[in-house]
Amino acid sequence: MAVLEQLTSQQAIDLENKYGAHNYHPLPVVLSRGEGVYVWDVEGKKYYDFLSAYSAVNQGHCHPRIVDAMVSQAQTLTLTSRAFYNDSLGHYEKFACEYFGFDKLLPMNTGAEAVETALKLCRKWAYEVKGIDENDAEIIVCENNFHGRTTTIISFSNDPVARKNFGPFTNGFIKIEYDNLVALEDALKNNSNVAGFLVEPIQGEAGVYVPSEGYLAKAKALCEAHNVLFIADEVQTGIARTGQLLAVNHENVKPDVLILGKALSGGAYPVSAVLADDAIMNVIQPGNHGSTFGGNPIAAKVAIAALEVVQDEKLAENAERLGQLFRSEINTYIESSKLVSLVRGKGLLNAIVINDDEESETAWNICMALRDNGLLAKPTHGNIIRFAPPLVMNEEQLLDCVSIIISTLKQFEN
Repeated sequence: MAVLEQLTSQQAIDLENKYGAHNYHPLPVVLSRGEGVYVWDVEGKKYYDFLSAYSAVNQGHCHPRIVDAMVSQAQTLTLTSRAFYNDSLGHYEKFACEYFGFDKLLPMNTGAEAVETALKLCRKWAYEVKGIDENDAEIIVCENNFHGRTTTIISFSNDPVARKNFGPFTNGFIKIEYDNLVALEDALKNNSNVAGFLVEPIQGEAGVYVPSEGYLAKAKALCEAHNVLFIADEVQTGIARTGQLLAVNHENVKPDVLILGKALSGGAYPVSAVLADDAIMNVIQPGNHGSTFGGNPIAAKVAIAALEVVQDEKLAENAERLGQLFRSEINTYIESSKLVSLVRGKGLLNAIVINDDEESETAWNICMALRDNGLLAKPTHGNIIRFAPPLVMNEEQLLDCVSIIISTLKQFEN
């Protein structure tokens, strides 16, 4: 068997540019190894990872318990499809349902697949339980949302880059302003065909927008009053990222439908899931929905291990404590900064807003300088930099990272 040639960073970048579709704009760093909060490039330079694969690697890179579970199962049985039962899926479904407090789980692979699953589940419930006429159901969504990039999902996006030249689009969605209870109540009152409200507890891709205190609880109450499903997309915010197991837990909200992905596997394998109670999930019957890989034995074992790590290592508590420390330190810097206007977030999902317009390259240039100084982060929406390290980070490491961030930002102060 041929051994892969060791490439330089530039050679690896050139290969992707020549043979890969140009659907991403990565920071120019080529990673070859990861452990805990660190990653190394092909030349051996070490970095703090402050993106965590968009919060998929909450448990840290290559967590040994998760990797061991994956390798062990991969050596035994990898895939059966759902044409047959396997001896791992039931254990995982029971474990996850008890872990999150739901009756049933529908397993998928990616976050976008899980969102699509939740949309189908909501519509079928609307017709068979709520009694909406078939094909008339509508789902309320929020402006500046990010739920994935499938055709249906971008149909209710207002991101022109995601939408341009991908139509025609799917109907059945009502867009309202995020963090606006009046807009939600109006949409519910004025349309008897509303089946669900799909919402991110914190809008991550939009720039880590945290809603007003009480927004989620009041939105859930409005949904209950109008017999509408409250659907929480916790693909990025879930699994301890915001200082609670789920971001909705900050307001003691139990969604009717919960969407999970990313850190459900600790970044080791594509695993996503939709959870709901029997009154909702039982509308799904054989043939209605599925996936060849959804619920495969490796995914089941990996997800159990990933969730056990979160619980055993108290990652939610660590995220809450270190998140408060991070924002406190950055706020102290902001007091005398002309460059950074604010820091916001919950737990270890945070962002800083650069005092510049979205079209400027300042945030990108800052991220390039951070890379040079040993820390990896990326801008979102031009002038916002998201900071989301693995939740296994300790206080000493966090303060070291804060020092890197502040010293780098000072290089850009006028």
